[in-house]
Amino acid sequence: MSLRDAVPAPEWQARVELAACYRLVALFGWDDLVFTHISSRVPEADDQFLINPYGLFFEEITASSLVKVDHAGRPLMDTPFAINPAGFVIHSAVHEARPDVHCVLHTHTLHGVAVAAQAAGLLPISQQGALVLGRLAYHDYEGLALRDAERARLVADLGTRSLMILRNHGLLACGRSVAEAFQGMYILDAACRIQLLAQAGGGALLEVPQAIVDGMPQQSREVTRGQGANLLWPALLRRLDRRLPGYDA
Repeated sequence: MSLRDAVPAPEWQARVELAACYRLVALFGWDDLVFTHISSRVPEADDQFLINPYGLFFEEITASSLVKVDHAGRPLMDTPFAINPAGFVIHSAVHEARPDVHCVLHTHTLHGVAVAAQAAGLLPISQQGALVLGRLAYHDYEGLALRDAERARLVADLGTRSLMILRNHGLLACGRSVAEAFQGMYILDAACRIQLLAQAGGGALLEVPQAIVDGMPQQSREVTRGQGANLLWPALLRRLDRRLPGYDA
């Protein structure tokens, strides 16, 4: 049953954008069966967010199937679905501590986990890496993210940054919008894949000078003409409408 007429218009729009993000994660091959998670803050409700129904593949998720919960993990509308307890711990911690964050995206891609297992982490050896290093944090592995005690450490490690490598675990991207979180994850994941390919070549790696890394945020604003992820998002939705429609149901 569609919730289009059962929730306020801003919440419905947030649901459509988040459902689209789930479908895009599936389309780009970043999903991990029914595991990992993406959340989006409910507009005008700082203590509520939307997250995936546990047990659905990401390409099955629709705007109406998303589960609305509070920071205690309590569903706020009738739903036949549970939520991933690890997803709740990670996402509720970030949403509660960072009012500037609208969307939190977490993946277990193989190349992301592979770099997360490297002691040196992400190296400054590509343009993609240089674009994300200035906003990248790290969090040590503590097992499956099920314990409330980890919340404070995760938030402290993230600080004011928008990207994180969860060591031995995966990647995390935060954004002021769903589009921003998706773009951040795309670039971070691409940087990880490039690093593994470069390392597989066996030769010496050439690092981007720190002065160039420091200037990348300004260059990024220039190349997108100040639009950031808003330049990309409409095109992504057009691709999704062609290849995996139905997210807005």
